Amino acid sequence: MTEITLHSPLDMHIHFRQDDMLKVVAPLSANHFAGGVIMPNLLPPVDNLDRLLWYTEEVRQACQPHAFDPYMTLFFRNYTFAELEAAKPHIIGIKLYPAGATTNSDGGVQEIMAMSAVFEAMQELDIPLLVHGETHGFVMDREAEFCEVYRALATKFPRLRITMEHITTEKAVGLLDEFENLRATVTPHHLILTLDDVAGGLLQPHLFCKPIAKRPEDREALLQAALRAHPKLMMGSDSAPHPRDKKECPGCAAGIFTAPILLPMLAELFERHGALANLQTFVSDTAQRLYRVTPPAKSVTLAKTTMTIPAQYGGVVPMWAGRELAWSVTSVQ
Repeated sequence: MTEITLHSPLDMHIHFRQDDMLKVVAPLSANHFAGGVIMPNLLPPVDNLDRLLWYTEEVRQACQPHAFDPYMTLFFRNYTFAELEAAKPHIIGIKLYPAGATTNSDGGVQEIMAMSAVFEAMQELDIPLLVHGETHGFVMDREAEFCEVYRALATKFPRLRITMEHITTEKAVGLLDEFENLRATVTPHHLILTLDDVAGGLLQPHLFCKPIAKRPEDREALLQAALRAHPKLMMGSDSAPHPRDKKECPGCAAGIFTAPILLPMLAELFERHGALANLQTFVSDTAQRLYRVTPPAKSVTLAKTTMTIPAQYGGVVPMWAGRELAWSVTSVQ
């Protein structure tokens, strides 16, 4: 196959940031995607209705003139039932960050199971819970340790739709088949990278992210689930831009910027494994079904024509800058 058309592709986990960065990165996603789940970890976080409505309008303006539905989220805190009820028409879910787990998450949750009243209200209102699932243990074990929290949440709140965000381990993949109310996103970079790519030779700051890339056996479990279009696994890029001076420095910021190259990168990966027929399901159909959304009609055609990844986009260095990809986007309608 030398050409493929994807219908209304969705990115179910994106960081658009704010201000000038928002204006740089939002159009790059809105060009190739029909919609996406927008993360709320701004400074200050998006944790009330007024700020949510403001940020929604900022995102919509930044995405023009592209047909793109932003699926907004609130930053998890101790919300009242009335606050959740008022926010529900404007959000796709609420994003829970363990305090200090990743960028701009210092105001996250200290004791997750102490938030039972909020989870009960979300379950009653049918508001999905999106979770950055890491403990504060040894960096390679943080997600595996957090799987016990997923077990507790899924068991105690069986009607709460819980998305395990950007899963990175074989153990998390196994939970998808264990609990009816668990689903997950996975990033393209976690389908490709292991820790060896990040730190096996010279440190590669533009491949450093949280959760960190894991072991080969973890990558293989993620890849096989994606290639076979597991019915509870969605593409969520976790595309996370930082200015170049925040990546190429001591104290390098965590985040991999992939937004402009996602679809060519995935076409190349799925073709290599003989699974191009499942790419539509992975990048759109499963998310539409699980989140009950109908995105704008958008057809994105890719051809087996090489593209060279630019050195940067508005001061943000993408993954694999300067490298060639075997596929490229040829038209968007």
